[in-house]
Amino acid sequence: MARRLDVPQLVVRARQGEQLAVGRLLSLVESDTPAGRDALREVAAALAPYTGRAHVVGLTGPPGVGKSTTTSALVGALRAQNRRVGVLAVDPSSPFSGGALLGDRVRMAEHATDDGVFIRSMATRGHLGGLSWSTPQALRVLDAAGCDVVLIETVGVGQSEVEVVALADTTVVLLAPGMGDGVQAAKAGILEVADVFVVNKADRDGAAQAVRDLRHMISLGGRGDAGSWTRPVVSTVASRQEGLEDLVAALDRHREWIDAHGERHRRRLARAVAEIEAITLDRIRDRIGDLRGGSGLPDLAKRVVAGDLDPYGAADELAGNVTS
Repeated sequence: MARRLDVPQLVVRARQGEQLAVGRLLSLVESDTPAGRDALREVAAALAPYTGRAHVVGLTGPPGVGKSTTTSALVGALRAQNRRVGVLAVDPSSPFSGGALLGDRVRMAEHATDDGVFIRSMATRGHLGGLSWSTPQALRVLDAAGCDVVLIETVGVGQSEVEVVALADTTVVLLAPGMGDGVQAAKAGILEVADVFVVNKADRDGAAQAVRDLRHMISLGGRGDAGSWTRPVVSTVASRQEGLEDLVAALDRHREWIDAHGERHRRRLARAVAEIEAITLDRIRDRIGDLRGGSGLPDLAKRVVAGDLDPYGAADELAGNVTS
């Protein structure tokens, strides 16, 4: 029988910066077994008093714009300022093992021996929206472990990955010249969710035009009210560490702005509402799954097929059984 982990002791060790303890807590919150779900609740309760300090930065954008390279370069720039950094790099799932397919810890190997950096690759496991279902809990672990900044790099699935906005204090949208990203971003609604734009690979032809196009689209977006946040467009060549100081400065300016205008609190309230709702819906789905094993749901389905009951009436009866 496996030895039960002492969650409160793991939390103490994680808050002292012990990477092994942080890794074990992350493994607990990623577990999708019944025992793992019980541990998840215990971990969440133990971490609750120690969260809310980290600046959460989401990095998103179409595939091929250099999100992983930019994330790695940004880690280096933040570490140069002696900030503790956590990275949650969400990768596509392997269709065979369900694990992370690419493994950003390999791509960010230069930071692997730095005790001030914790990098975790997380598999989507079929979850849409560019994030893993366990990302909110993993974020809580890194926050409680003393990270000043937590970077969330999305999977890069294009128009469906704007879910990162629900978790981030600051959302960075990366684009690259010559990829038609301006049109794609407009189609995806990414222009509306970005707090900072980055035109990466700015040494390529067309970079200056991409910056001009973005600034023009931003000017048409109607966020020009007095006191509103003016979304900057930063040019970088992440592979050569160019423009990273400007990006860090833009992130810091946005953090100051959201603190001064109460926006951080508003976003975190919205995050908590969404998380509570998601957990509640998950429990309802589990309860419906339990009912599938009995006669309740199959009997309702038979009545709908026979025309004795409409699906809305069946849903009302099912909801009553789930909540009773």
